[in-house]
Amino acid sequence: MTQNQNTTSRTYQQLQPSERGEIMVLHNENWPASQIATKLHRDRSTITRELQRNTTRQIGANHKPYQAYYAETAQILHNDRRAACHAVSWTDKAPEFFDYLTSELHKNPRTQSVDTCRQAVQDAIDDYGPEHFKTLTFDNGSEFADLSKVQGTTVYFAHPYSPWERGTNENQNQLIREFIPKGKSMKSLTLPVIQAIQDALNQRPRKILGYKSAMDILPDFD
Repeated sequence: MTQNQNTTSRTYQQLQPSERGEIMVLHNENWPASQIATKLHRDRSTITRELQRNTTRQIGANHKPYQAYYAETAQILHNDRRAACHAVSWTDKAPEFFDYLTSELHKNPRTQSVDTCRQAVQDAIDDYGPEHFKTLTFDNGSEFADLSKVQGTTVYFAHPYSPWERGTNENQNQLIREFIPKGKSMKSLTLPVIQAIQDALNQRPRKILGYKSAMDILPDFD
């Protein structure tokens, strides 16, 4: 397997209530997100995303509004998102992206598809943080060459005719074929159908995850 680029990454774990308490105290003491992250041994993007998501609007004693982060409120918001994460379709969460993706793919030229694929991968890494993307492995075909420009993770390209170098990908393909048998045309598939398949796989218990689902491990991917 050939390697394109290296970026240090770590396994992601959900913030614990005690950590949210520390974030509240340090944030109130005007610590920057980078220093809070260092103290908690977390990635900076985890802290900034936590503050952005769970800071709420309050009314002070002077009846003027202000923004504040409270650990208990943050935990409640987190639990609410986790409880609702299975119910909302990705097509509902990001309709503009799917509309854009569909229109670009319908333009048909291969270069458009390659550019759209690379940008979609990069957007996902930028939005959710590189700590969630330990490695990415692609086929070594010319259609994937542009993906060498992806930043924020370790990118590999498998050798030709070496599917064992993409074991996770091959396993996922087998799971997808339970819904879309090999040889069946995908032209008639709609985005809601594709989303339903994705949701079913993301909620499927995996042995490698201790029989938890991907949604259980990463409930905040909303």
